[in-house]
Amino acid sequence: MSIDSIQQQFLDSAEAKRQAAAVMAPYIDAAVERMVGALTSGNKILACGNGGSAAQAQHFAAGLVGRFERERPGLAAIALSTDGSILTAIGNDYDFSTVFAKQVEALGQPGDILLAISTSGNSDNVMAAVAAARQREMAVVALTGKGGGAIAGLLDEFDIHLCVPSERTARIQEVHLLTLHCLCNGIDEALLGEA
Repeated sequence: MSIDSIQQQFLDSAEAKRQAAAVMAPYIDAAVERMVGALTSGNKILACGNGGSAAQAQHFAAGLVGRFERERPGLAAIALSTDGSILTAIGNDYDFSTVFAKQVEALGQPGDILLAISTSGNSDNVMAAVAAARQREMAVVALTGKGGGAIAGLLDEFDIHLCVPSERTARIQEVHLLTLHCLCNGIDEALLGEA
């Protein structure tokens, strides 16, 4: 890889973030408001995704349960991709497409929020989790790219769709991480005031 190629990756990432900021900021603000409302009402956020999106779900949950940048009491968030025994038992006994939905059915309560992360918007198990959240009277915040895929068609007017305006997986994941940081920061600002 040449220096020029590396520098182009940085420039492409910055441009993707610039474009996303122009489109996504109002929706991120709405998601922060929805999440703060749930958390301050004693509800929780369940987060799910596959691969890099699973890692980002875990990163988000850690930022709420532990802390983001400032000290505060822990906030209720669970990443559904962390328990190997649950994932393998459900995958083996049922089907991998149900690994998140079964957890939403078991852990989700009315007023909770599902943070559904899918770069393509077409992950079967994330779509099943969205359907399970609907059955549990939970709101959905979907974090996608590539036009939102099939997940976009599952959302209703009460859900919030954070769709990165890009077709490139790497750029989408980079914007997803920044979006999750914006959510954590926004939640902290709502609870603690601006730093």
